[in-house]
Amino acid sequence: MTTELIDRPVTTVPFDPIAQAIADVEGLPEPVIDQEVRTKELVIVNWSGELDRVWPMLILSSTAAASGLRARVFVTFWGLLPFVRDGVRITGDNWMQKMLAAMQRPGIDHLKTTKMNFLGMGPWMMGRLAKQHNVASPRELLEAAQALGVEFVPCQMTMDMLGLHHEDLIDGMAEPAGAATAIEIMTQADASLFI
Repeated sequence: MTTELIDRPVTTVPFDPIAQAIADVEGLPEPVIDQEVRTKELVIVNWSGELDRVWPMLILSSTAAASGLRARVFVTFWGLLPFVRDGVRITGDNWMQKMLAAMQRPGIDHLKTTKMNFLGMGPWMMGRLAKQHNVASPRELLEAAQALGVEFVPCQMTMDMLGLHHEDLIDGMAEPAGAATAIEIMTQADASLFI
């Protein structure tokens, strides 16, 4: 496993002539010009593929990106299934992996709820309520998050365990990473969430 250095966007502090004039008069040290300011970063660990956990993860990550934060989501275990391509129904290389995929259909449009699933009635009712209250669907939020630059990092160990391949996943996913990389990006971020 390799660990990559994080390249964060840099902005500069603009020259303020009033602050400079006050500093000259009062004998204060001159303000530092062209000082690097680090962009704040939010990292979310998404371990669940259920509607009521995927929805908030997408809302928070897209809102963070729209607010100017760097947003990254480390996607692991069942949280990886919503990121499987639409046309891929059964994933895996052996019978156990394929059986798991058959029991928990992958894809952003096939999410169950953690409680009150009621053979699909729960997600259907949540979708109806979302439309009535102008809440974007998980698919719409995923597209918005990707357009805003949210980086979705799949867990390599989970991909291996479930028999998922990079080509099974939707376009725009980052290169798979392991736990060490996830810990590195979480400890360097300004805020980390586990959803």
